[in-house]
Amino acid sequence: MKNRSTTVKSQSLKQKVLRFMYPLIRKLGKKGENGTVLTNEQKSQPLTSLHNLKVDLNTGKTLELQEFKGKKLILVNTASNCGYTGQYSELQSLQERYGNSLQVIAFPANDFAEQEKSDDNEIAEFCQMNYGVTFPVAKKSVVVKNEEQQELFKWLTSKDLNGWNQHAPDWNFSKYIVDENGLLTHYFGPSISPLEEQFLRALE
Repeated sequence: MKNRSTTVKSQSLKQKVLRFMYPLIRKLGKKGENGTVLTNEQKSQPLTSLHNLKVDLNTGKTLELQEFKGKKLILVNTASNCGYTGQYSELQSLQERYGNSLQVIAFPANDFAEQEKSDDNEIAEFCQMNYGVTFPVAKKSVVVKNEEQQELFKWLTSKDLNGWNQHAPDWNFSKYIVDENGLLTHYFGPSISPLEEQFLRALE
């Protein structure tokens, strides 16, 4: 238990530095792939329903996405030791702001620069301790395209499933928006803040 507490405390101290640097990291990142924005302009319909999928949570429970029919979803891959980790607080702000019409779900992954080495218990504690996260956090998984890719991210990154998008996460805190009917509408790269005007417009 002592080692676990020390690990979480270390992450929190490191995050304070990263959080301070977040505005600069985001500004610089917009000039590259991390500033990518993709929109389903043709309103292409999915070939399979997102709402048929399930998500294993870091609590050991299973979340059935059919529970969220009628709500918009923000699906985001996350990491505890990233320059964009401060977006946890922005996502929590959106969850509180939009209440019953929106659901954020986080998907911790160690796919980018090994910035999520913690286990599920440590991740849950980190999110709660530092950002007061109340939205569901999935079991740590793989979000990049390979044989181990998490099932929901297979759907998000395959046009044969979602109807149009092939774009996988560029880095931690890549954000996908799905509308009330299960239509994938937008992809926002990590450098686009969830509180930016263009992101908020996508939630309207």
